[in-house]
Amino acid sequence: MTDVLTQPRPIRLKGRSFLTLALTPELPFEDWLVRLDDLAARSAGFFLRRPVVLDVEGLDIDRTQLRDLVDRLGTRNVRIMGIEGAKPSLLGLDLPPGMTDGREAPDVEAPISEQAKKVGASENIALSGPPTGRITPSIVLTQPVRSGQSLVFPEGDVTVVGSVASGAEIVAGGSIHIYGTLRGRAMAGTTGNASARIFCRKLEAELIAIDGFYKTAEDMEELRGRSVQVWLEGEAIKTGIIG
Repeated sequence: MTDVLTQPRPIRLKGRSFLTLALTPELPFEDWLVRLDDLAARSAGFFLRRPVVLDVEGLDIDRTQLRDLVDRLGTRNVRIMGIEGAKPSLLGLDLPPGMTDGREAPDVEAPISEQAKKVGASENIALSGPPTGRITPSIVLTQPVRSGQSLVFPEGDVTVVGSVASGAEIVAGGSIHIYGTLRGRAMAGTTGNASARIFCRKLEAELIAIDGFYKTAEDMEELRGRSVQVWLEGEAIKTGIIG
């Protein structure tokens, strides 16, 4: 009996997927970091508490350059949790681990209906639709998204029947429809959907993005308070007045 009670319990290992931002740096790094600093300055807290994967696929760099880039990102509070596309010779114990086969959208097991009910009580919400092979879903949120909340739905469109507060964000694999004021951040087409759009009744956004291309508040001064739609043409964000 004593042997049974004192026998160590096995360590439990579980697989789990998380949604991260993927940063794709460009050479020369000095110029790219200037653009990154500009984004961070115009959208305060954008990288705060966000896990980030660094995608260096196709970059002709050595290990010293990679480590220097990771260190410089760290001084900017950009936390690199993994490196994708790096040759094994570039990695080591002093760098984040190499990552492969990253999916553009995570699987979340909780049903949509149950998650949608919890939006008002949760600070970070990840929603997932039915398995691959079914019709791509959309969700409708009938209450405002408060400051500090992050609504993530990589499988389809998001409709908010209300406003999105400053400091809140909507992240969708498809389009985003907001029937109130957009004061926070809206990022559509996050799974590579360049045809996604953003619609809102009143634009006062901190940041809007489609398929990784973005505009910050300073780029949209002439649209403040207007009802607009946003779409992507090539690598350029386009906006238009609705009505």
